[in-house]
Amino acid sequence: MQPVGPYRFTEALGVCQVGTAWWAIDGQDRLVTVAVLEGAAASDLPWRQAFANAANAMALTPGGQRYVNADLDAAKPWAAYPAEEGMGAQRLFQTLGMDLHPAEAEAEILVPETGTVAEPPEPVSGVPTSGTTPTSAVPLPWAMHAQAAPPQGQVSSAASGTTAPAPQPVATPTTYGPATTGTPPPDPFSSPVRRIRPSEPSAPRTGLWAALSALLLVAVLAGGAGFWAISAGKPDRPRPAPTGAGPAGPDGTALAPGLMPWAQAAPRSQEERALATVGPSMVFMEAVITGYVRSKQGNALLHPEPVTLSRRCSGVVVNHDGQVLTSTHCVRPTPETLVATALIAVANELVGKGRLKASEVSAFTRARAATAVVTGPQPGTEPEAKLYGQLNTAKGYLTDSPAIPGTVVRSLGVAEGDVTLVKLDQSGLPAAELNPSATITPGTSLLALGYGTTDTNYRTAAYTVLSKPVSVTEVDNQLSVYRISQDVGSYSRGGVAVDLQGRVVGMLDSDPAQPGKGNSLVMPVSTMTGLLDAAGSANALGESDKLYRSGLAAYFAGDHSTAVSRLNQVVQGSPANVLARAYLDAAVFSGGKAESSSSLPGWALALVIAAGVVLVAALALIVVLLVRSRRVGTPRE
Repeated sequence: MQPVGPYRFTEALGVCQVGTAWWAIDGQDRLVTVAVLEGAAASDLPWRQAFANAANAMALTPGGQRYVNADLDAAKPWAAYPAEEGMGAQRLFQTLGMDLHPAEAEAEILVPETGTVAEPPEPVSGVPTSGTTPTSAVPLPWAMHAQAAPPQGQVSSAASGTTAPAPQPVATPTTYGPATTGTPPPDPFSSPVRRIRPSEPSAPRTGLWAALSALLLVAVLAGGAGFWAISAGKPDRPRPAPTGAGPAGPDGTALAPGLMPWAQAAPRSQEERALATVGPSMVFMEAVITGYVRSKQGNALLHPEPVTLSRRCSGVVVNHDGQVLTSTHCVRPTPETLVATALIAVANELVGKGRLKASEVSAFTRARAATAVVTGPQPGTEPEAKLYGQLNTAKGYLTDSPAIPGTVVRSLGVAEGDVTLVKLDQSGLPAAELNPSATITPGTSLLALGYGTTDTNYRTAAYTVLSKPVSVTEVDNQLSVYRISQDVGSYSRGGVAVDLQGRVVGMLDSDPAQPGKGNSLVMPVSTMTGLLDAAGSANALGESDKLYRSGLAAYFAGDHSTAVSRLNQVVQGSPANVLARAYLDAAVFSGGKAESSSSLPGWALALVIAAGVVLVAALALIVVLLVRSRRVGTPRE
């Protein structure tokens, strides 16, 4: 059967109108259930958002099920659940309001007749609604108990065609005695003329009623104005957004968080809180370098066209002004590294044109490495270098928003620490906290974070933040570095190692002594703070950063109302912090409510009270007048 991701389908668990649940096994023969969104729903944005939000909602809900793997951006989004924890795929479709049917009913269910297909949930704010909390997205994503709209063309049946029972004749009562006929005898007491005439009706009180109407109108208007002032002074009740919606990307869609802590650590654990704390500050860095490959002797071009090189790595925001610490080797490569990379690019292009065999690439680069140089358009000039940073999910070769241009402020060479300070052209970015007092010894438990991808196409690859729990294996006091047990990935260079409070204690780097272990070397936090001091800068949290940490503390302590109040302020003040929106939605879903504002205008409350008093008095007066008018207008015989 057709596989998806790392899973091979074995048998259909069931089907519904929007997808299929499968039994599947992974590469290690572990049994899972996989939910796949298919058909028209897979290409419908509201259904895609509802599917993603439902998966994240189940993951964040206490006692809910977490997916072990998912691709929510695929052409057919899917999520996989371990079989030993229950039918996660079936529960995901039930969360969307879809019941599974036997696989043999697939043709009838997946391709229903026109007019009987259940439409997606009715949108509230442009996206599928879900149970108690709407998701406009992000989710955000954790209250997706949506009910499908009633099928089109169906009319509720009513009892029709029934007729009321025919009227039955009423039995005439039996009379006794002689029958009477003709005109009844005259009443001696009747008189065609009234003996007592009723009094004339009183004149209408037009002026009084007009005054009362005006009084009521004034009370209604005053009350409306007061209520408007009070409602305007209160913060809007936060609504869940799909996938933690953040600022729009280049295609107009909302950005998803680059890191989902609830999927990479046990829910509500100390590790999840640490990842949630530092996650918004992670940055995907890309240096794009364009130059010409020449021979050092005579400056002859080895390739007539300019060569564009891309170097990708990770970084972390260290203050609210948009300053980022990253790897020097990535954003400022040495001339030797630049030449080697450029020669490989030229060789690959020659292979594509049939002018060089693939087996000859290595020999081609080695023969020219010592005699070539990369320059600008003219000999002796520097190649053009541009630097970009992206928060949350990232795309390679992206130069427009949400990519942010940056410039190098100061660097430490590879031998001096391999750390560079970059200033991005945007302020108000969520910052991480450095922990210069951290004590690192062998066995210390840490979390390593850095960007990575599973895509094989380098030009179109998408990147997210990966994390792993690691431990310190060695502390090299001579080199002022330490080594960790695992590598996050090749693009994690410039990423960070954090303690269990989410504070940065070092920067990930490649280990020349152990090239097979990837980026398992950690530059200590003292190297990072030393570069900041030399550049006249410092690590500092902004007000939104402090409020975000306070909101997380309330959320993980179970104080969801306080979390809603604080995280809602972060969402308004720091739009780049997409995780704040995700945890705000989680707090709302868990029962949190926004606190009422204490900054209401006093005149508004007084106006509402006065309007209420006037309204009650006016209504009481109207009742009294109506009673009196009835008494006065009732004729007396």
